[in-house]
Amino acid sequence: MTLDRIPLAGVIGSPIAHSRSPRLFAHWLRKHGLAGHYIPMDISADKLESTIRMLPDLGFVGVNVTIPHKERVMEIADLVSDRATLIGAANTLIFRKDGRIHADNTDGFGFIENLRQNAPDWQADAGPAVVFGAGGAARAIIASLLDVGVPEIRLTNRTKARADALQQAFGNRVQVHDWVQAGNLIEGAATVVNTTSLGMTGKKEFRVPLDALAPGMLVTDLVYTPLQTKLLQSAEQAGCQVVDGLGMLLHQAVPGFERWFGMRPEVDESTRAAVLR
Repeated sequence: MTLDRIPLAGVIGSPIAHSRSPRLFAHWLRKHGLAGHYIPMDISADKLESTIRMLPDLGFVGVNVTIPHKERVMEIADLVSDRATLIGAANTLIFRKDGRIHADNTDGFGFIENLRQNAPDWQADAGPAVVFGAGGAARAIIASLLDVGVPEIRLTNRTKARADALQQAFGNRVQVHDWVQAGNLIEGAATVVNTTSLGMTGKKEFRVPLDALAPGMLVTDLVYTPLQTKLLQSAEQAGCQVVDGLGMLLHQAVPGFERWFGMRPEVDESTRAAVLR
């Protein structure tokens, strides 16, 4: 079979040089012997719509979208998935053959698949989940946790108004608490999730008191630089099951790769190694 054009995909954001997605996609394309290229593109807000509308003519079949464009691309898209609508942001654009642009959000899918792969005994309905942070990532995490049956989410954010907005969006299973109470929320929880940038290399430390961490809890951190954050180190010392944030990045890319290049890739140790190189 001959291809008329080699399919192109990429990731758009600003800045974008830090993105590990090009390494990930290059690994999968090589591994499966597929024709295709995946390109990082630093696109400013004022050029976003014109760039997106031009890409299909250049041979692009889709793009991933990262900060700060995840909300804006929903206004550009012709079709928006229910998941993206619920979350209020899109991280994946599919350029369809009929000329329409389809926006989706795979962040929640990636989050849950990461837990299922690395903590196969995790039970979503085992008890409350604590979620630190109320940004765009938190919306995707909350939506996915509620979807798989977590009975209650204890949500806290340094700016309480943002957490209140999420409670209004998702309903009574989300309970908002003041940030000064953050450490107390962990007691009796089954799942603990950090969606903030606290603890990331170059950012402020994650200073929430962690005395209530206990064996049987699952603790995960969306931060993956460093891979073992201080939150995960403390959780491991307390006997918790820990899952790092890199797997979410890997799993959220699977649906887009499958749509764009026609094969569903596997997330395995070689995938992690390729991205961490």
